[in-house]
Amino acid sequence: MKAAYVDSSCLVAIASGEPGFRGLMVRLGRYERLFSSNLLEAEVRSVLERKRIAGNPGSLLAWINWVYPSRRLTAEFRQILEVAPLRGADLWHLACGLFLRQKDQDLAFITLDGNQGDAARELGFPAS
Repeated sequence: MKAAYVDSSCLVAIASGEPGFRGLMVRLGRYERLFSSNLLEAEVRSVLERKRIAGNPGSLLAWINWVYPSRRLTAEFRQILEVAPLRGADLWHLACGLFLRQKDQDLAFITLDGNQGDAARELGFPAS
């Protein structure tokens, strides 16, 4: 199965109509399944409210299959922090991606954040 973990930066870009959002939608459409932590919903809704962007992101959120780790992600946090000193939300998303990758080794990690993307590649996520 062709699957990807999607960071909040991607849906924020689409929801706010940032330059290149249509290409990003095409890119995401190439995957059979998209995954993310439910932190994504809070981040997307927060940005839209702060930027006063009208509308309901529900249709975008419907694309996402939610990842609910069944254990602490301490091992993943350590693995990531050996590669890059990421902030909390970026660390959480990448750790959830690593947790999910245990089930799907071909899982891509899609983000618009350069530091997070560099860390994902260094952790062995395939280029997307």
